[in-house]
Amino acid sequence: MTASAPAIHVLTGPTAVGKTETALRWAEQHDAEIISCDSVCVYRGMDVGSAKPTADEQRRVRHHGLDLVEPAERYSVSQYVDMARAAIAEAHGRGRRILVTGGSGFYLAAFFGPVTDELEIPQAITDEVRTLQRQGLASLLLRLREIEGPKLPEWLDQQNPIRVAKALERRMASGRSLDSLRDEFLTRRGPFADHTVTCELLERADDELKARIAARTGTMLRDGIIEESERLLAMNLDPELTSSRAVGYRAVMDWLEGGKRVAMSGLAERINLDTWALVRKQRKWFRRLGLAQDA
Repeated sequence: MTASAPAIHVLTGPTAVGKTETALRWAEQHDAEIISCDSVCVYRGMDVGSAKPTADEQRRVRHHGLDLVEPAERYSVSQYVDMARAAIAEAHGRGRRILVTGGSGFYLAAFFGPVTDELEIPQAITDEVRTLQRQGLASLLLRLREIEGPKLPEWLDQQNPIRVAKALERRMASGRSLDSLRDEFLTRRGPFADHTVTCELLERADDELKARIAARTGTMLRDGIIEESERLLAMNLDPELTSSRAVGYRAVMDWLEGGKRVAMSGLAERINLDTWALVRKQRKWFRRLGLAQDA
């Protein structure tokens, strides 16, 4: 760490574990500012379903990384890194410590290693991949296997359309295998390599966390996630945008488009199940980043 690269403390954990209040207390005790590490909180108007810090909570501690773009806009990890760098410099200039909190794995990874490369993707390739995205995940995987081979690397999340699309773009633009691209990528320095980064991982027992998820789902349904989802539907969002696929919102939008034929209790159960699937995915990220041990 240097004078121009202040220490960064990361507080993470699965959704609903209690990061927000713990982060607020830590920031108040250590005279820190908070940088959100949440890929849904960057969107304006997606407040209830993202459990975004409230106005009162934001008055308690200065926050960065909230309400940056409209739901119809794309927001990349490169943009996130630029935002975080600027926020760190601003906070450090005010004599404040820096606390990063949230559970979005790809954003979180930026604080522990490389997350982007310098490979330029021609517009023609971007357009072709976007067309395949609109056709669905199966079309992306079919095209990727045509040029990579039938067996894709185990490290590629084949259930994530965005990750598959990015892999396809890089495979087409470089003409190199995915493993070769990844090996070169891993030799790069991370964007925060000059900083000392410490991390605290919050966890709870599964039963306790599931109860907290169910309670939060009930609160969201009472407090306005349905109204927020109605506004998102009216925007006719690209189905591959993070805002369109966000846990909670996706279930409510499906429910609204289905004519509300499922009872509210069934909608709550869908949100709970989707949220628990997100918890499992987050825990895989924590293990991949070396923040947690394999169970």
